[in-house]
Amino acid sequence: MHSTTAPSTPTHCPYCALQCGMGLAPDPRGDGGLAVVERAQFPVNRGALCGKGRTATAVLSSRVRLTEPLVRTHATGRLEPATWEEALDRIAEGLSRTRAEHGADAVGVFGGGGLTNEKAYALGKFARVALGTSQIDYNGRFCMSSAAAAHQRAFGLDRGLPFPLEDIPRTGCVILVGSNLAETMPPALRYLTELRENGGTLIVVDPRRTKTAEQADLHLAPRPGTDLALALGLMHLLVAEGRTDEAYIGERTKGWEEARAAAMAHWPELVERITGVSVPELREAVRLFSTPKDAMVLTARGPEQQSKGTDTVGAWINLTLATGRAGRPLSGYGCLTGQGNGQGGREHGQKADQLPGYRKLTDPAARAHVAQVWGVDPESLPGPGRSAYELLDALGGDVRSLLLMGSNPVVSAPRAAHIEERLRSLDFLAVADVVLSETAELADVVLPVAQWAEETGTTTNLEGRVLLRRRAITPPPGVRTDLFVLHELAARLGVEKGFPTDPEEVFEELRRASAGGPADYSGITYGRLAAEDGVFWPCPAQEGVEVRGGEPVGAEAELHPGTPRLFLDRFATEDGRARFVPVVHRAAAEEPDAEFPVLLTTGRVVAQYQSGAQTRRVAELNTAAPGPFVELHPQLAERIGVADGEEVTVVSRRGTAVAPARVSRAIRPDTVFMPFHWPGEGRANTLTNPALDPVSRMPEFKVCAVRLERTAA
Repeated sequence: MHSTTAPSTPTHCPYCALQCGMGLAPDPRGDGGLAVVERAQFPVNRGALCGKGRTATAVLSSRVRLTEPLVRTHATGRLEPATWEEALDRIAEGLSRTRAEHGADAVGVFGGGGLTNEKAYALGKFARVALGTSQIDYNGRFCMSSAAAAHQRAFGLDRGLPFPLEDIPRTGCVILVGSNLAETMPPALRYLTELRENGGTLIVVDPRRTKTAEQADLHLAPRPGTDLALALGLMHLLVAEGRTDEAYIGERTKGWEEARAAAMAHWPELVERITGVSVPELREAVRLFSTPKDAMVLTARGPEQQSKGTDTVGAWINLTLATGRAGRPLSGYGCLTGQGNGQGGREHGQKADQLPGYRKLTDPAARAHVAQVWGVDPESLPGPGRSAYELLDALGGDVRSLLLMGSNPVVSAPRAAHIEERLRSLDFLAVADVVLSETAELADVVLPVAQWAEETGTTTNLEGRVLLRRRAITPPPGVRTDLFVLHELAARLGVEKGFPTDPEEVFEELRRASAGGPADYSGITYGRLAAEDGVFWPCPAQEGVEVRGGEPVGAEAELHPGTPRLFLDRFATEDGRARFVPVVHRAAAEEPDAEFPVLLTTGRVVAQYQSGAQTRRVAELNTAAPGPFVELHPQLAERIGVADGEEVTVVSRRGTAVAPARVSRAIRPDTVFMPFHWPGEGRANTLTNPALDPVSRMPEFKVCAVRLERTAA
């Protein structure tokens, strides 16, 4: 970060769901750019930033980003510069032609978890009103959809963390499942450090001994794909040792008898055989978790990105219910959302089955409310469409054209080589992005859109804290906003009104659309967000109170304070009680065998983010993490005859990836790890299995069967 005395614009990092506070000021080097400066008063990160946040302004440079529309010409077959009029006309023509020839559902829309709330809302509305298609989903389906589904089943409401991060250091014990915060959200690691400084204990569940696991009082390293059995084994011991809170269970829950019976079938010795976690370790985890008055379970992608992810998260939620922790101060279950606006992105209409305010698309009352705000007939709104992978898999078949905003599935989707083929088979592909990603390179039209520092908008972080990201700089002359794109395309498709380009105007409509819904933003305004460090939803508008410039005006002149802590009085179910869901362990969709004897799991490294489309364009980050690798145990390396740094070939039933070996005792001997940020021959998602969770439709990124070979010289 730079030191500067110039006034800074308060804003937030464009990357992960912490949405760390930062300031943007004129670069003191005088090159007309921006410098990142500390914003110490923002409570989430208290000024701390990881390398991605510190270098975030590098992608604003015209040297690395798109600055003019590109259209694939018939003469050369290459993407060539074009005017905005030409590019927008071409998109409208392509989408209209597909709709006329094959019907509205032949047109697909694919969004991103990095889009602001305003853009996510407008994109969902555009799909359903301007295009009339049901075929919309977004890459957030790959993030925490399993946890979202488990939240809904157990609590009746999905918000990643039902309490603020500041509660974590004050609890007695945290079980962190499948998260490497030290590399994925470095500023959040301080909460775990403070937990231990305060006398609390940390249990980390991860098949790798990560930098986060090294901080733990107890590290459990289960075989990938067995987190469900592990949680059930802990529940068995809680019951057997009399550590459940029967009074709480009777007062605040339903379904305990069935869930308990299911868990009791998973006795410790069986769980040890399934997971590789010893019985003494299981007993110690139960002791550490159940002894203090307060405790939490936090999950992330590890248990969620599985074909049984919803049940796995549900089993961990059951632990918090059985011990009386959920819905109590300094206790409970939470999910660490990954993408920058993964929370808000799924609340306001990008998901195939949802309307703004987290309303269900199949609910007649929800359809009527949103249709009234949009000024359309409820009957005109299409029903639910395909989930993200299923939508991508349908490209070139039932879905013939695609509008894609802020996503790079060529790198990020499971079975990525197949998805790349599907994208190539489309009749028409339009991409709006800030850089020429691997997916944009396949498009018929590419639109250069504004970035986080060039436009104002709101995001919702992993705590459910709605934040205002402010514009600090003007976009380059050839760049427009996503809201401008949707406005212009809607007009060309015959919808002249309803798609404003002013983000605050869009947010005002979002407030009305969300009013009364589970994710109620109606009491939140830009003026209020500018004056506060975010507002936690739900935050309904107070009757008789008007807000002007962030201040309440009216009879009561009092604003709803927002809801930092959910479920303290009741859960969001009809009767106010949480639901135990009985679950049993089942194997991963693809287990090792003689041909593919090793397990592959995937994840991130600290210097890169998601598909790497932006971070791979930053020199400092590439120096720290220049390319893919295969982490494997010395025993496995010796067995296949590969030394550290030598190329190794990883083969699954879906394809082959090649990357240097990184030999380490930090991983189980039966498992290899690959980060998924890179395209080309080291693309980890060439290997991954698209087997879907039956409830959340989350692909099984975290476990598949592979074999390793020495790469031929």
